[in-house]
Amino acid sequence: MAAGSGAHEDRGRIGRGRPAGHAVTADLRSGPAAADPVRTGWTGRTARRVRAARDAVHRLARPVAPIVAVAALVAAALLVLLGGPPLLRWIPATDIARMHVDFDTFRASAHALVQHGPGSAAIYDTGARLHNLNPPLLSVLLAPLALLDPVTGYRLLTALSVLLVVGSVLLVCRELRLGRRWTTGALVVVLASSPLHGTLLLGQIYPLLLAGLTAGWVAERRGHPVLAAACYGVTVALKPSLAPVLLLPAVQARWRPFAAGIAAAAVATLVGVAVAGWPTAFQWLAMALAEPVGPTPDNASLPGQALRWGIPTVVGALVGAAVAAGTLVHLGRRTRRHGVGPAVGTDPGGTALFAVLATGLLAAPIAWHNYLLLLVPGLLALVASGEAGDTRRRVVVAIGCLAVVPVSWSDLWADGGWATPLGRALYTAVLLVTWWSLLRPATGPVPGGSFRSAEESARAPA
Repeated sequence: MAAGSGAHEDRGRIGRGRPAGHAVTADLRSGPAAADPVRTGWTGRTARRVRAARDAVHRLARPVAPIVAVAALVAAALLVLLGGPPLLRWIPATDIARMHVDFDTFRASAHALVQHGPGSAAIYDTGARLHNLNPPLLSVLLAPLALLDPVTGYRLLTALSVLLVVGSVLLVCRELRLGRRWTTGALVVVLASSPLHGTLLLGQIYPLLLAGLTAGWVAERRGHPVLAAACYGVTVALKPSLAPVLLLPAVQARWRPFAAGIAAAAVATLVGVAVAGWPTAFQWLAMALAEPVGPTPDNASLPGQALRWGIPTVVGALVGAAVAAGTLVHLGRRTRRHGVGPAVGTDPGGTALFAVLATGLLAAPIAWHNYLLLLVPGLLALVASGEAGDTRRRVVVAIGCLAVVPVSWSDLWADGGWATPLGRALYTAVLLVTWWSLLRPATGPVPGGSFRSAEESARAPA
């Protein structure tokens, strides 16, 4: 199991956008592609089939999403009342090695760095319960926590994590100009979500990654794409499995941000290796490449799902890689055809970044359900890109309700049960639905290529 994310069994605007005021009235079932010139031959037939499939998905999602939301909330309530203790109960526990296993692993590596100095093999051989699959940069960043006793260090990290998550959600909602109702709802859902509870209990670094992604996304929306790419690069240096986000500028031929992202990731990685010692780079690579696919139900990646279904993990990895490559090709083609903007679903300051991020999680060997935290800004952007009452909002609400279902859900599905393969596919299904939803273009009026909330659109004069 990897400490890069933990394991539940161990825890018991860019210039080429549409003109100002351009209205796009499609819903999830349509978009600018529906206005494309009619093509003939094989290409035209394929496009019509794709649109027909999209319409079918829309017709299904609109009535089903509210049912899923209600069912998820009912299941969550029953599991809290009748199931095992909620994860929040164990956060005050002082048995760091048993209850907060990821933090224990991170701190052990940081402590080894402080105690033994740069270049020590001890940074990745600490005797901790889990392997540290993160680059040396994380140990350098967390070195101050090694100067504190474990309990104090864990509690400090937990408090900082809550502040980072709440601050990120509030910043995103303010940037999107969402109303008080959506902002409050987003905060409540995130604070009640299983991914956040698991992150806090285990002492994971997802709040730090969320802050890095949010900072870059806000910089992108405010007209600083190079700064945004640099933020993404540093975030990827901390968690290399997020690397596909650095490829989005490349497929959109935005070469300066692409170079900035790659350079920032390389420089941050080299700084970490230089401080921790050059041998640690090879130790980390050897350990990360040797780590097997996580078999537990909360591994939402496609290789993990393949393993649970008895399919070779390489099949899941290939499907995940195809999804990632297909998403990048799709965004690249739409950018060349329509430009960059939310009205066509290609705005890197909208949902496009997070659609690519989701594909990286789907393709990774390990992508715990807790990673869903990183997609919250994209889901909120999806809300802001729509009109009041449209299907995308229903789908986002359903995803949020599913995130509230506690991890004891996995305990309901015994080995060998006829419904177990489906029950244990919940987290992968949520990630797949999230990825598909994030590919949708905006449906409301899009002034100047930047987002405006549906509430503002409704109040704007016709």
